[in-house]
Amino acid sequence: MGFGGISPWSLLIILVIILLLFGTKRLRNMGGDLGGAFKSFKKSMKDEEETVAAAKQEAEKVTHEVADDVGHVIDAEVKQKDTTQS
Repeated sequence: MGFGGISPWSLLIILVIILLLFGTKRLRNMGGDLGGAFKSFKKSMKDEEETVAAAKQEAEKVTHEVADDVGHVIDAEVKQKDTTQS
């Protein structure tokens, strides 16, 4: 038994039929196109991961800057203007 109940001989016959229908040149071109699609997909995934990492790093930088400002006390005095006149 092969894949899903298909014998190895049946798979070989299917492969020969596909080669006869499409030819080796067209199959090679389709393989190259498929490989190019995989390359561009992997590149876009890598670019996306780099973008997310950069955004995360920038968010951490801003968070640390805000955290540095927390805890500072500003001492001030409020005076009221005297409006009562005799």
